[in-house]
Amino acid sequence: MRRLLVLPLLLLLTGCPHRGGTGPGPGEGTPRIEAKPSQAADDALQKAIGIADTRSRKEAIAALLEVRKKYPQSTAGQQALYRAGVLAWEEGDYATARKALNELVFENPLFEKADDARLKSGLAAVEMHAYRDAYQTLSSLVDHLEGADKKLAEEALERAAAGSQQYSEALRMGLKAVESASGPEEIKAAMAKLEDVVENRTTFLSIAEAWHNVPTTHPAWPMLTFKMARVYYHLRDFASLEDALKSLLQNAPSCPYANDAKELLAKISRRVEVRPKAVGAVLPLKGKYKGLGDAVLRGLQLALKGSDIELVVKDSEGDPTLAAKLVEELAVTEGVIAIVGPLLGDDSRRAALAAEELQVPLITLTRTDGITEIGPHIFRTMVTNAQQAEALADYAVGTLGIKTFAVLYPNIPFGVELADDFWSDIEKRGGQMRGAESYDHDQKTFTSEVKKLVGRYFLEDRADFYEMLRTVREQNLDDFHRRRTIEKMRDKLEPVIDFEALLLPDSWDRVSLVAPALAVEDIVTNACDKKDLERIQKTTGKDKLKTVTLLGPGTWSSPKGTSGDPMLIERGGKYVLCAVYVDAFYEGSERPQTKAFVDTFRGVHKDAAITLLDAVAFDTAGLVRSVIEKSAPKTRAAFRERLGAVKGFEGATGTISFDDNREARRPLFLLNVTPKGIKEIPPKPQG
Repeated sequence: MRRLLVLPLLLLLTGCPHRGGTGPGPGEGTPRIEAKPSQAADDALQKAIGIADTRSRKEAIAALLEVRKKYPQSTAGQQALYRAGVLAWEEGDYATARKALNELVFENPLFEKADDARLKSGLAAVEMHAYRDAYQTLSSLVDHLEGADKKLAEEALERAAAGSQQYSEALRMGLKAVESASGPEEIKAAMAKLEDVVENRTTFLSIAEAWHNVPTTHPAWPMLTFKMARVYYHLRDFASLEDALKSLLQNAPSCPYANDAKELLAKISRRVEVRPKAVGAVLPLKGKYKGLGDAVLRGLQLALKGSDIELVVKDSEGDPTLAAKLVEELAVTEGVIAIVGPLLGDDSRRAALAAEELQVPLITLTRTDGITEIGPHIFRTMVTNAQQAEALADYAVGTLGIKTFAVLYPNIPFGVELADDFWSDIEKRGGQMRGAESYDHDQKTFTSEVKKLVGRYFLEDRADFYEMLRTVREQNLDDFHRRRTIEKMRDKLEPVIDFEALLLPDSWDRVSLVAPALAVEDIVTNACDKKDLERIQKTTGKDKLKTVTLLGPGTWSSPKGTSGDPMLIERGGKYVLCAVYVDAFYEGSERPQTKAFVDTFRGVHKDAAITLLDAVAFDTAGLVRSVIEKSAPKTRAAFRERLGAVKGFEGATGTISFDDNREARRPLFLLNVTPKGIKEIPPKPQG
C-alpha cells in the first residue's frame, strides 16, 4: 500500500518540473535553453576557473556563478553552473549545490555531465534531509550509474527511503547492498548498515515481509530472523517466537545470533515450568511508597508463616516501568505459580498486562477501576470504591430506611468516583439525590459549599426570600435601616434541608473540618436519636431542625490520638457523632477471624499500627495458601481455576468470595461514631 501511495506522488513530481526542482531522468526531454558558444563567455569561464586554483572555493563559486549570470545562454555559462554546483557540494554548501545543479539539469537534461549533476544534487538533498526530493532524483538515476557512483547513489537512496518513511524500500535497498557487496570488509560494512535500518529505520511489517521473501541462505536472513524473534517476544507470541528461534538454530547454527537465540529459547521454555509452592510478590520496598510495601509484606509473611510455601519478593522501587519486567522475572525465571501485587495504579496495570500475556495468575491490591477486565488471570482482593459506595447505600436505604441524600465531595478522582457510585446505588434502591456540591482538595473552609446545599447561597432562587424583600420595601425604610433589616432577615432564613443523609467521601482529617461547618448552617448531625434532636431543638429554639446522618468510606478510619480516641473524634468533636462509615477492616471487631488476626499480628509486631494493607495482604496470602494446601495445583491454570472458585473464605477482613469478575467480595465493617468511640454495627443476618 505504501508503494501505491508513493507512485502517484512520484508521477506528479516528475510530471511537473519547475525551476530549482529535479529534472528529467537520463536521456529524457530536450534542452529548455539552446546554449551557444561565446568567446567572451569562454574567456570569463577560464578566468573563473583560475580563481578556483588560487583562491578559496567560496570565491571560486561566486566567480563561476557570476559567469553564469552574465552569459546565461552560453555553453560556458552552463559549464560555470555545473562547476559552481560541484564546488559547492564539495564545500558542504548543499543548498547552493542543489540550486545550481537542479537549474542546470532543468535547462539542459542532455548536458554531458547531467548524471553527475543529478547524483550530487540527490546527495545534497539527503544531507539537507530533503528525503523525498532525494528519493525522486536518485531512484530514477541509480540504474544508470556504475562503480563508485552507483554505490554512493544506493547508499544515499537507502537513507532517503528511510528518511521519507518508505520503510519497505529502505529495507529493500539495504538488502540489495548486502547482496551486491564483495569481499569480507564490504560485506561487513553493508551488514552494519542493514542492521541500522532493521533496528532503527523500518517497521515490523516491512521486516516480516522481507523475512518471508529472502531465502535462508541469504546473508541477512539470520539478522531478520532474530529481529522477528525479538518482536514476537515483545508481543508475547510465544508459539511464533519458538518457531523462529528453532528455525534460526537449525538453518544458521553458527551465526552471530545463535548463542542469544539459545538463551532466549531456554528462557521461554522455562515459562511453563512452575514451582507449585513458590509465590511471587511485586511491592514498592524503596522510595516514597515503601511504607505501603512494608505493610503488605508483613501481612503476606504473617499468613505464610509455618507453611512450606516460598515467597519470592521483587522490589518495584516505586517505579511503574519495573512492574512488567518483575512479573516476567517471577514467571519465567523464578517459575512462581502466582503473583501478589502491585499496589499502585500504573504499576498494577502494567503488571496485569504482562501477567495476562504470560498467563500467570496475578492477585493485585490496587483500587484501580476495571483492573480485572484486563483478562481472566487477574484477581483483586482490595476493597474498591464501588464496593464501599454499595455497602453505604445498602445500609442507609435498606436498614435505616433513608430515602433522600446529598453529597459534599472533594474534586479529586477518589471523591468523584465514590460520589458517582453512591448516587447510582441509592437510585437503584429507590432513593433520591437532593444535592451535590464539590470543593477543592486542599480547601480548609466550606461555608459557601454548605450554604449552597441548604439554599442559603443563591437566595434569588427562594420565593420566601423575595416575599421578605417585598415586605421590607413596603416599610419605606432609609438605606441604612433597609440593609440592617435585610441582613437580619438573611440570618433568620431557615435552611432548606431536604435530605436525611449526607455522604462525605474524604479523609478523616478533612471530615473533621467539614462537620463543624455543617452545624453553622443548622445541619444537625449529632442527634443519634429522637431525644437528642428534641434537646437540640429546645436549646437553639428552632423546632424545625432535622437530623442528618453523615456517611463516609474507609478513609474516615484514623489513628488514635493523645486521648486514646480515634483522631476523627478528637478533632471533629460532637459534630461527627452518630455518623456511619464503612471499612474493609476494623481492629476492634468481635468477629472471630479478625480477632485471631489481630492477636497473631500483635504476637509478632507488638504495638505497631495495623493497617488495612496488613489485613488485606494477610487474607490474600491466606487465600493463596488455602488453594495450594487444599488443592495442590501443579499448573497455573489449575491454580487460577481453584482460586476463582473460592467461596466463603473466612479472613481478617470478612468472609471472602470471588465473583464472576474475579473481584473479592466480603461484607464490609459498618462503623458508628459514638460518644464512647467507634462501635461496630452488627452485620445484617444473611439469607
